[in-house]
Amino acid sequence: MVIWGIRASQTGLPSVSSGAARQGRLQMKDMDVDVDEAVTVRNADQENLSTPAPGEWPVDPQEDVPVSDSRIWIDGCFDFAHHGHAGAMLQARQLGNELVVGVHSDEAILENKGPTVMTLEERCAAVDACRWATKSVPHAPYVTSLPWITHYGCQYVVHGDDITSDSSGNDCYRFVKRAGRFKVVKRTPGISTTDLVGRMLLCTMTHFINSLPAMLDGSEGSGSEEERQRVGAECKQRITEYASDQSGLKPCVDVWSWQPSRGGKERRRSSVMKRQHDDKGVFTQMCEGKGVKPGQRVVYVDGGFDLFSSGHIAFLKSVTEMEEAEGRGRGWYEEDARSKRIEETGSDYGPAYVVAGVHDDEVINYWKGINYPIMNIFERGLCVLQCKYVHALIFSAPFTPTPSYLSHLPTHTPHTVYHGPTSFMPHTHDPYAAAKEMNIFREVPAHAFQHVNAGEIVARILASRERYEARQRAKLEKGVGEAEVRRRESMARERERMERIREVEGLYGV
Repeated sequence: MVIWGIRASQTGLPSVSSGAARQGRLQMKDMDVDVDEAVTVRNADQENLSTPAPGEWPVDPQEDVPVSDSRIWIDGCFDFAHHGHAGAMLQARQLGNELVVGVHSDEAILENKGPTVMTLEERCAAVDACRWATKSVPHAPYVTSLPWITHYGCQYVVHGDDITSDSSGNDCYRFVKRAGRFKVVKRTPGISTTDLVGRMLLCTMTHFINSLPAMLDGSEGSGSEEERQRVGAECKQRITEYASDQSGLKPCVDVWSWQPSRGGKERRRSSVMKRQHDDKGVFTQMCEGKGVKPGQRVVYVDGGFDLFSSGHIAFLKSVTEMEEAEGRGRGWYEEDARSKRIEETGSDYGPAYVVAGVHDDEVINYWKGINYPIMNIFERGLCVLQCKYVHALIFSAPFTPTPSYLSHLPTHTPHTVYHGPTSFMPHTHDPYAAAKEMNIFREVPAHAFQHVNAGEIVARILASRERYEARQRAKLEKGVGEAEVRRRESMARERERMERIREVEGLYGV
């Protein structure tokens, strides 16, 4: 017997021969009561959920919004948000015109899952920076509530194809599923908060990528050549998808990779060290986006962007705000200037085009040691790609942007190179010496999330190591219960299928 593409032997269910079909149907029928109990819509939990009154909702609007099929709800913890979270939001956004993102409170997550690493404010900042998110809603119920999604005008709730359960082991989406307001998207493989915490606690380095181009063309990685080719093709496709605009459907971000023009591995070693050749290198375009628009200033930023967090986001937002202030000074936002841009290009746009360079794993590990970066270059690149403050990305950007490199950027020699204070850098080496000599360097002032970086996040994990290890164990134990939920759902689908077969048999007297 096959249940939605899964053989009975894989689920632990006995196979049913055609001769025993009727007996099997009776067995399924005997289970009706249990299955129905598992998917009941209205129960004490749902009825006891408090619905805020007007003026008490965490974010506007305070009055109910008309429900629309094109307005989608997605919710979650979004704890040190990674590209898996972004992938879910991208797929959800592609199903509608607006995406409302519910973010659970620290207290709700602690009760149902375990301690959070990031605060609610930090997690909402990460969601709000995602290009596909329309707005975040803090304090969203851990068990998705029909009154909440209805208030914000969302017809459908979207989640990955995994099961999320509450502290009692019940499906967090049981109510919206039964109401027919639930849609499933594909879960992003190979990444999870649990996996990242494991890398920190175990200090593993197996996630490092030696050469991103080699990984993408299938010549680097584990498995057979066929498997490597498949993984490489999937990763290329993901880069293209993450470079899409706010609709998730059209190209937006320009993407390049950079390699030295000479020396190969020898140059790679010297670029990791302080001795940096003034090499313009070779830029290879990976995705074509919107490009630089007339009148825009090109600005350059770079970094590791490891465990892409509120600190990185606040930095990129500050760069955008500084450029907006510069734009106001040159009349960018005056009505005549705006009308001219729309007439010439068909749409309006901001005054700056932000190019983000992302360093290789080897470069970051040289400077920071231990098992940094916690995310490899592919993962970090996807995190930067999804950020609405970025217009172009360069994979494997050199640690030291030299005059030749900066003057040969595919976009334009940058008007400004921005960077913030870097605590781990020795005073004897200044990677931005060239930008300063070119008189295009500008330091971003401190911001509210200045302290939040990969080192801070790892320190939080290690400071409460026992709590997070308990969370890891609980995640595995919950996985057993969630497997049972999946099994029951498969059985319920099979029951419905058999009922449809019986209806057809009845119609034709079979």
